[in-house]
Amino acid sequence: MSNRTMTIYFDQVLVNIGNHFDLASSIFVAPRKGIYSFSFHVVKVYNRQTIQVSLMQNGYPVISAFAGDQDVTREAASNGVLLLMEREDKVHLKLERGNLMGGWKYSTFSGFLVFPL
Repeated sequence: MSNRTMTIYFDQVLVNIGNHFDLASSIFVAPRKGIYSFSFHVVKVYNRQTIQVSLMQNGYPVISAFAGDQDVTREAASNGVLLLMEREDKVHLKLERGNLMGGWKYSTFSGFLVFPL
């Protein structure tokens, strides 16, 4: 991935009950109003650059994670949040800066309904 701001695309889905995560766009779309749990874990490549990843809700950053240690081969950034979402709200991950280690085995994104409203 390049250093320019971009959506993080995933190449595999392990569980997608209800098909509310669109693999082609890597966007989760809420099927109903409720409280949702989201978490992510990303690994940066060894290139002496800091990465910043943001979880975006309807185009706005909600939480971010950073990794920037220059003395390790690989470093991970993780974060999680509970969000109140309306039906059709969208969530995705955005690479704000840096480069990620490729492949679904290194970076993950998870979201699910905790409590319907």
